[in-house]
Amino acid sequence: MLINHLGKSPIIDATAFIAPNAAICGDVKIGRNTRIMYGASIIAEGGTIEIGDDCVVLENAVLRSTVKHSLKISNKVLIGPNAHVVGCTVDDNVFIATGASIFHGAKLCRGSEVRINGVVHIKTILQENQFVPIGWIAIGNPVEILPPEKHDDIWKIQKPLDFPEYVYGVNREDEQENTMLQVMKMMTNTLKSHENDRVL
Repeated sequence: MLINHLGKSPIIDATAFIAPNAAICGDVKIGRNTRIMYGASIIAEGGTIEIGDDCVVLENAVLRSTVKHSLKISNKVLIGPNAHVVGCTVDDNVFIATGASIFHGAKLCRGSEVRINGVVHIKTILQENQFVPIGWIAIGNPVEILPPEKHDDIWKIQKPLDFPEYVYGVNREDEQENTMLQVMKMMTNTLKSHENDRVL
């Protein structure tokens, strides 16, 4: 399904394959011989999404951009089922496995890998040929790659990155509930922009 959003429609190379139940929305460009498989969602909300040549986006992966964070996928990139990739830069020959999550402002350099359920946090740079093990978290620049049980160590790096401010433009409040109320207000206002979407 191709969708016009905020006056922008997807541009798809004639050699690409888009599964009939994939959703491609807004200012999205898809290159030669790229394959977008069943159930994938590629949603540009204000920012752009560029997907290069010879890429594969497998079932139910979600790729997103926002006004502040466009998404650029280079060439020969494989994105596995149920992966979540938002507002980041992915260089050539990168492998993003099943269930992996790549967040705003991150960069995956050439030949890097994020294995099953791995996470690359905001503003993190994964260097060439570096990998995130199954279920581990990459965070910071320079990057640290930590197992999930090291939550306190992860939080020491994560807190100053200020996820609410960087991603949502919301100041972190002393009370988590107040921060979430601000995030939800911003999100509902942003997603209201889909009211005038038009299926092509």
